Amino acid sequence: MHLYNQQDLKINNTLHGEKETFKPITDGYVGMYVCGPTVYSHVHLGNVRTFISFDMIFRYLKHLGYKVRYVRNITDAGHLENDGDIGEDKITKKARLEAIEPMEIVQRYTVDFHNVLNTFNLLPPSIEPTATGHIIEQIELIQSIIDNGFAYTVNGSVYFDVHKYNESNAYGILSKRKLEDLIHNTRALDGQSDKKNPQDFALWKKAEPTHIMRWPSPWSDGFPGWHLECTAMSTKYLGDFFDIHGGGMDLKFPHHECEIAQNQASKGQAPVKYWMHANMLELNGARMSKSTGNFINPAELLSGKNDILSKAYNPSVIRFFMMQASYRSVLDLTDAGLDASEKGFKRLMDALNLLDSLKTSSTSTHDISAWKQSCYDAMNDDFNTPILIAKLFEAVKFINQIHEGKAAITTTNLEILKETLNAFVFDVLGLENLRELDSSSNKLSGAVELLIKLRQEARANKNFALSDQIRDELAEIGIQLNDSREGTTFSY
Repeated sequence: MHLYNQQDLKINNTLHGEKETFKPITDGYVGMYVCGPTVYSHVHLGNVRTFISFDMIFRYLKHLGYKVRYVRNITDAGHLENDGDIGEDKITKKARLEAIEPMEIVQRYTVDFHNVLNTFNLLPPSIEPTATGHIIEQIELIQSIIDNGFAYTVNGSVYFDVHKYNESNAYGILSKRKLEDLIHNTRALDGQSDKKNPQDFALWKKAEPTHIMRWPSPWSDGFPGWHLECTAMSTKYLGDFFDIHGGGMDLKFPHHECEIAQNQASKGQAPVKYWMHANMLELNGARMSKSTGNFINPAELLSGKNDILSKAYNPSVIRFFMMQASYRSVLDLTDAGLDASEKGFKRLMDALNLLDSLKTSSTSTHDISAWKQSCYDAMNDDFNTPILIAKLFEAVKFINQIHEGKAAITTTNLEILKETLNAFVFDVLGLENLRELDSSSNKLSGAVELLIKLRQEARANKNFALSDQIRDELAEIGIQLNDSREGTTFSY
């Protein structure tokens, strides 16, 4: 029997504002879509938190035995900044600044995005579609919305008619906003826009002569609107109605609201059963912002090369820090918080490394089965990782007591304890054992030092072909040798 049949998972559904028992549309299968990055710059640390949160959710669903199709898109077709009606898209803007092709920008920052997520030990999604790879689907979707009377064409651009849609549907159902309030709080159009109403949003924009990223369509050579790609790709790979749609809290309005409207307008039904939103990451009690200087990117956090925090932190320590808050809570990144997490993480790893040396007894002083279920109860409560971590530290206390001879455990219960800890610490939370990582690093360093010694001997014997071969083959696997008067060092 699969674990999901034994556990009662509840998910906070943003659509209804409450926790609901999770029942997938198809028994045993889960379709999950998470909005990915627009690849025009280095991935923001706040985005990293969102992707770590949904990686944890993906991992737990898989742990429960569900077959999960996890789709996370790459936005590689620029959309107008802030969903505006005029202006330049982010990718083209960056390409102009650097005087290179937009797809060079896309390639550079897609690679960077993957490298950062790999560093934090995120599992790859099942499918990672790109916006540029689904232009045809987006054009077909627009045509369907036009045919159903919810969009209009002006001067080669196509706009979603929010007012027309709201006559038969509830625009604002996800964000709990009313169109009347949006109208009241929106300034009048100044005549520079083709839109009938300020609340309407672009489905397709006619490209200006200087706009680089463009595609042919029935309406004009242009590019799709910001919200369209997610509707097209999520429904293509997960169906017109799927289980989970996730993303950052900042996407709830207007992006996700518009996705719902597009799906209702084109297919006549809501797209998603459970909407999930991860909350923001702050820095030292204030909103992260490049303009104010209160900002740190993942590379700076990992290297320690910044003026905000006192030192570098290991990726697993950072991931552990993020898991100590609910994915729905605002999390404040501080030196004190990271330092406390580093100490707690070390305590957890030290306890895990004691497991194989524990002596067993004929009796157990702790109810390991009840503790195991309490770990599941925590995760079943809308993926409550702070409570789960508290339960893991209960196990740390058990382990230390047994190690010191102050408590006892049977062979059977020790196996349950090991299995459960490994499942939740490594498989679900996605942490890595620093001792094992340090051991692997030490072994690698030893092997490279040996190759450096052999290279030095080859050079002394004037066997420069072998010397160059050692240097070049190490370089191919990312290890650089640096020769100087003091000797040879390496980096990787």
